[in-house]
Amino acid sequence: MHTRRIGDVEVSAIGLGAMPMSIEGRPDEARSLATLHAALDTGVTLIDTADAYHRDADEVGHNETLIAKALATHDRGGDVLVATKGGHLRPGDGSWTLDGSPRHLKEACEASLRRLGVEAIGLYQFHRPDPRVPYAESVGAVRELLDEGKILAAGVSNANPEQIELANDILGGRLVSVQNQFSPAFRSSEPELRLCDELGIAFLPWSPLGGISRAGELGSVHAPFARIAEAHGVSPQRVCLAWMLAKSPAVVPIPGASRPETIRDSAAATELVLTAEELAELDAA
Repeated sequence: MHTRRIGDVEVSAIGLGAMPMSIEGRPDEARSLATLHAALDTGVTLIDTADAYHRDADEVGHNETLIAKALATHDRGGDVLVATKGGHLRPGDGSWTLDGSPRHLKEACEASLRRLGVEAIGLYQFHRPDPRVPYAESVGAVRELLDEGKILAAGVSNANPEQIELANDILGGRLVSVQNQFSPAFRSSEPELRLCDELGIAFLPWSPLGGISRAGELGSVHAPFARIAEAHGVSPQRVCLAWMLAKSPAVVPIPGASRPETIRDSAAATELVLTAEELAELDAA
């Protein structure tokens, strides 16, 4: 497994987005644990989660608890950077709501610490801007958690360039990651990716494989990924992740998975080398 850096921590170049194992349509616990263990077996050392990754109102932190159990039952569990988030809520009716207030973020962090069973969270991310709360106040709460040693590194998610620069300023230059949606069909975060590259901040694409299952459809934006995948004898998903890795050393994709075979295929993307011509074709798709 090739590696990249998030702040001072070396992590696998491909991480695991654990959300599918806890929301609607989730698998049973046995398959989820098998998926998490398969990730560790392939050398994945970054797992992304959030306290809002749950289905029912009475199971906040379901995903964090699941991850803690998986890490405690695997001999490589201690090598993993767990990146969790706060600021999103799920009332239990399928909707997503926001609370970026400093009080909520501090309480959410304390609860995440208990569920993960750690003294300090490896990477804590402000999940999504709350229009009712000044962004500086939300990030200020994360700064206090960092200063207090409750978290070892700080990141933001779903942020625009101005918010990234503001967060880095508030954190005293200690912002280590930005997690935004980015995929072949959703490329509007290119400016954020370029900014992270310039600042030396890790860029974590969430839902990096969004829509790639339709790669075989004629006229699809994903069609070139299917053609190149066939030429290499690999999946379009693997080509997609290799394309992202080639964009910048700051990029660390976190594809979601709920099956062992899925994360094994994603992890293998670090070994796939695409030509300059192939990368240009995918950039233009």
